[in-house]
Amino acid sequence: MNILIIDAQGGGLGRALAASIKKEFPGVEITAVGTNTVAASNMLKAGADHAATGENAVIVGCRKADVIIGPAGIAIADSMYGEITPAMAAAVGRSGAKKLLIPMNQCNNIIVGVKKLSMSDMVEAVIAQLKEEIVQ
Repeated sequence: MNILIIDAQGGGLGRALAASIKKEFPGVEITAVGTNTVAASNMLKAGADHAATGENAVIVGCRKADVIIGPAGIAIADSMYGEITPAMAAAVGRSGAKKLLIPMNQCNNIIVGVKKLSMSDMVEAVIAQLKEEIVQ
């Protein structure tokens, strides 16, 4: 199972995801792609097997992933304060991977009808969903 985690900014969500996924599923391979080096480095420190940075890394990672995990903004061009390029968003959207998108409701991208949860609650929800995906 190849899991791709994509994050931006400081990679806080990606770091929490990488640590929780490795703890729950030690045998999965995690590739962390940050839109910047800080995000990538933080996810690598948290337990990702591989890390890369930038647009091309997102594009290549999306082709190889079984599951893509990240904030919902990774599928919206110019989101996350402009760190998600149109090519990155297209790569996520076009990927055949299962996508677990986390509603962060930031940068004027508001997902209506979704309860506001803490980051730790959202990470727990991702782990629960991954359990269903990995068992299948």
